[in-house]
Amino acid sequence: MNLNENNYTEIINGFSTSDWKPLFELIPEIEKTTKFGEMKGGEKNHDGTITMPYWHESSIVSRFHKIVYDLPIVIPFNWNMWDEGRKMLNDTQFNYDIIDIPTKCKLITVIIRSNRFSDGALVSAFETGLILKLLKSIKDQVECK
Repeated sequence: MNLNENNYTEIINGFSTSDWKPLFELIPEIEKTTKFGEMKGGEKNHDGTITMPYWHESSIVSRFHKIVYDLPIVIPFNWNMWDEGRKMLNDTQFNYDIIDIPTKCKLITVIIRSNRFSDGALVSAFETGLILKLLKSIKDQVECK
């Protein structure tokens, strides 16, 4: 399935409940998890070099990352220019239930893509509860179909 900016709405809206199941099965585990990653590196090595600090993701974060690509719900679009999405993600009181599932997938895309340029962005989105809010909102919407 080749997801692109022209067909993502149709493809995502065509997913069945069973298509979403691998992602929804993460919800209880996310709710129980207290640590989604840890900062590593930054120490001086035996040869005098310093390892740059980086975020090591927990297994739940890594599985989420794989599932969103496998589904697929990571949408190729100009995410860094999407001001509306940035406003939604930065508003801690935003009600994700008022937007459709493809838009929620675009928000997940923004988080995933920004993690490539800002190491730890994905871990942070888990720690703040943002990923959990998005997943629960998608699940509620899928189950109401």
